[in-house]
Amino acid sequence: MEKLLEILNHLHPDVDFAEVEDLYDEGVLDSLDMVRLVTEIGQAFDISIPAEELIPENFQNVDTIWALIERLDEE
Repeated sequence: MEKLLEILNHLHPDVDFAEVEDLYDEGVLDSLDMVRLVTEIGQAFDISIPAEELIPENFQNVDTIWALIERLDEE
């Protein structure tokens, strides 16, 4: 989880991602951030995030992103 927080903090150092409940509704992430986030997660965790997993529910907050990473890592 620490590596994920590092990636997110690199995107927006001014945001406390541990406290954000919904990255979209709170306007933290935009589409460009998503592209960067997916790319960096893929490289950092050596996983590929399929297009069908690129839904807001999987990127709502740190916990949902981490759950996605863990699930994809097990596959």
